[in-house]
Amino acid sequence: MKKYLIFGATGAIGSSLANQLYKKNFDCHLVGRNEEELKQISSKLSYTFTVCDVLQLDFTKKLTSDLSNTEVLGIAYCVGSIDLKPFKLTKASDFVSSYVLNLVSVTDVIRSLQDNLKKNNASIVLFSTAAAKKGFMNHSIISAAKAGVEGLTVALAAELAPNIRVNCIAPSLTKSKIAKNVIKNSKMEEAIAKLHPLKRIGEASDSAYLASFLLSKESSWITGQVIGVDGGRASIA
Repeated sequence: MKKYLIFGATGAIGSSLANQLYKKNFDCHLVGRNEEELKQISSKLSYTFTVCDVLQLDFTKKLTSDLSNTEVLGIAYCVGSIDLKPFKLTKASDFVSSYVLNLVSVTDVIRSLQDNLKKNNASIVLFSTAAAKKGFMNHSIISAAKAGVEGLTVALAAELAPNIRVNCIAPSLTKSKIAKNVIKNSKMEEAIAKLHPLKRIGEASDSAYLASFLLSKESSWITGQVIGVDGGRASIA
């Protein structure tokens, strides 16, 4: 069996990507914490899945067991967080937990599947944020973690070439479950939208379309790139 892995598959971008790959007739294995939501998506798309928490030690053991007869064609690590607070209120533990969630856990995944990925000339898609490039108030926790993801992207793209491609997508604020506390009402959404040259908040499909392309062979000469899907906010706002 040949499959693409989608981590964070019940999130806005992950679930949108699952639908995009289904339309391309690509088979996928979904990974997430919410078993009920995973079952709903997998039933709809006829995908297999693994329930696990990437913050738990040795979480890759169950995953690799479930994938024992699977050739992995690509990985999309659509896992993220929005940890916003003034720097003076942060704790060391905030930075550590965000770093583990956004960066350390995906290194465990890639390391455990590296030979499989190499054999299949696979593609890896990671996720950063526009806030890693452009400074925003109260973003020190997530900006630091996602800047690490961007560094990891170029380092692994160099080390794993020519057999494995590694790229990164850096969205701005996207409509999702984890963004609900930021987009509290229509006035707040409108105000944030105006901060973007394209004058709207991102949709999950905006990033999912690019992730689908980067996972496919259509992007076979692209690696080591951090690509903004941010309405222009990080570069021209």
